[in-house]
Amino acid sequence: MEEFIPPLPSRINYINAEYGLKSWLLTRDHKRIALLYLGSITFFFFIGGVYAMLIRLELLTPQGDLLQSTTYNKVFTQHGIIMVFFFLIPSIPATLGNFLVPMMIGAKDLAFPRINLLSWYIYMLGGGVTIYALLAGGVDTGWTFYTPFSTTFSNSYVVATGLGIFINGFSSILTGLNFIVTIHTMRAPGMTWFRLPLFIWAHYATSLVMILGTPVIAITILLLAFERLAHIGIFDPAVGGDPVLFQHLFWFYSHPAVYIMILPSMGVVSELIANFSRKNIFGYSFVAFSSLAIAVFGFLVWGHHLFVSSQSLYAGMIFSFLSFAVAVPSAIKVFNWTATLYKGSISFDTPMLYALGFIGLFTIGGMTGLFLATLGVNVHVTDTYFIVAHFHYIMVGGAIFGYLGGLHYWWPKISGRMYPDGWGRFSALLIFAGFNLTFFPQFVAGYLGMPRRYHAYPPEFQVFNVLSTAGASILAVGYLIPAVYLVWSMRYGKVAPGNPWHLPGLEWRTQSPPPTENFDYTPVVTWEAYEFAPPEEMEVVGKYHDQTAEKV
Repeated sequence: MEEFIPPLPSRINYINAEYGLKSWLLTRDHKRIALLYLGSITFFFFIGGVYAMLIRLELLTPQGDLLQSTTYNKVFTQHGIIMVFFFLIPSIPATLGNFLVPMMIGAKDLAFPRINLLSWYIYMLGGGVTIYALLAGGVDTGWTFYTPFSTTFSNSYVVATGLGIFINGFSSILTGLNFIVTIHTMRAPGMTWFRLPLFIWAHYATSLVMILGTPVIAITILLLAFERLAHIGIFDPAVGGDPVLFQHLFWFYSHPAVYIMILPSMGVVSELIANFSRKNIFGYSFVAFSSLAIAVFGFLVWGHHLFVSSQSLYAGMIFSFLSFAVAVPSAIKVFNWTATLYKGSISFDTPMLYALGFIGLFTIGGMTGLFLATLGVNVHVTDTYFIVAHFHYIMVGGAIFGYLGGLHYWWPKISGRMYPDGWGRFSALLIFAGFNLTFFPQFVAGYLGMPRRYHAYPPEFQVFNVLSTAGASILAVGYLIPAVYLVWSMRYGKVAPGNPWHLPGLEWRTQSPPPTENFDYTPVVTWEAYEFAPPEEMEVVGKYHDQTAEKV
């Protein structure tokens, strides 16, 4: 690798280039917009977390003695809606993706900066409408809005909640469009497709799903609203509709939406595994194309959510086969990450602990997904806590572990400050332990037949729920600790050098925090992705920042 001498750090960066609330609310800087998203999704995450704690407290005892059944229905519905649509789907693309996609390809911003800001305003508008619906009386249909209950029988704020989700969908579409155009047209000289970081490949695949899938759920929710308001007979069998049609339309988007949540995390983990092993990723092209394969296969497996509906047995067999097939590209990723770790120079920093946790938990989630792809097993565990545990091993153990790993990894670049790594490692281990204590007992309870969405249950299941509630308490503490020390680090943390990890990626070849234009020069890429030089050579990339960091 040729010697690279980065520019000296400047006092001016994207954070202090302008001051005042107006400069933030009207910014077109992708990095500032990423921070706006970071604050917004953190707000929704804590709202969803409050609902989750209410659920766990209710289930601590077999009797429904904390919440009434109707209130409990609203609580678990609102937990799902907030977490899925306003945290998990936008978490990595809208924050880390917004911040890093231009920097990692050597661009000065996204292709459409104004549309990028518009996507945040649309997200906030959709979130505001949804919060209004929850405060006004809530919604009790489950986050899946299954008909005909949602269109005919529910007396809650179904249309208002659906409107909030409908509006929010446009934010996803605009973000995906922006990423695809930026990656196609704004790569730095020398940044070929096969020199792209795997984080970029993952976001490219995610953006395809966003653009192709989100309009389907938007139209579905619109049809649900028409059905509810005008009784036009699309889904209501009493007037000639078909409720199973709604399930097909809903899951045609919502299963690919699982990959909107998990693919960006996979991109983060690919970065962490390679960089903290100091090895080129094993089978780079296989990992890259497996992201595209997951995006394609994700649109072909929605029918495994309908195994116990009136779907034909032959359709069920086809969807079962396809559901097994979609596990193959995911398994390729896990295998290649494991092969990358083999004989690597592994550093167990905080981001790496999250990456390793991701691999373990995602593997459990994926393997239990094979149970659900099996027709005979699925019939018995559908609508039990086995489903809840599987979903959370993928979403929380996967998406959130990837999100927290990426946030810690790029925090020095985002904030210009280092966080206390000891606290970071402690919280990562605490979250891992709390997560497993929360959700693993639910596999057992579900296998034994405990149904989900019930606020009262037979006493023989109490021991599993006590374990889950204890784990949820540990998990809550584990989430609060990073929130505290990351905010603390913004003022009191050690000043971060430009390249604290001594890595070759373009995002590390500029000061921390970066200037508004990202680079003071047009970078020319002459190295392959994850081309690690010996440590003494990599010092060149960051040493000038290190020498002047204290002066800055």
